[in-house]
Parts: sequence; C-alpha cells; structure tokens
Amino acid sequence: MPNIKSSKKAVKTIAKKTDNNHELKATVKNCIRNCDKAIAAGDKKAATEKLNEVQKTIDKAVSKGLVKSNTAAREKSRLNEKVKNMK
Repeated sequence: MPNIKSSKKAVKTIAKKTDNNHELKATVKNCIRNCDKAIAAGDKKAATEKLNEVQKTIDKAVSKGLVKSNTAAREKSRLNEKVKNMK
C-alpha cells in the first residue's frame, strides 16, 4: 500500500480506469457473440443490425486504446464476410 497521498489517489484512479476498460472489453465480446448467434440462427436482418452495433463498439474500444486497430479491422472484416455469405 502506498504511503504518499498522490500515490493513494493514483491507486483509486487506476482501479476506476481498469473497471471501465474491463466493462468496454466485455461489451465488445458480448456484441461479437450476439452477432455470431444471429448469423447461426440465419436471421440476416438481425445479423446486419448486430454487425453495425459490433462495429460501433469495436471502434470505441480502438479509440480508447483497448484494442489494436489491426485486430479490430480483422474482427470486423470476418464478421462482415460471414453476414455477406448468409443465405
């Protein structure tokens, strides 16, 4: 445990940021799962809506530095390809 007042404050700040980052990462993963479920169900309209939601949340995560831009592009590309290939 830190003894200096500014270090104590830093610990609180870091904990808050960590919680926020974890929450956004979980949101991204859940959106991807929901999109995959819609694709598996064969509902093209729902899958398209979920894809838009996924792209939005992934872009937020990239802007905050939680996900690398190439990783985000790869995820979005793969999901987009799956939605396009739906029958």
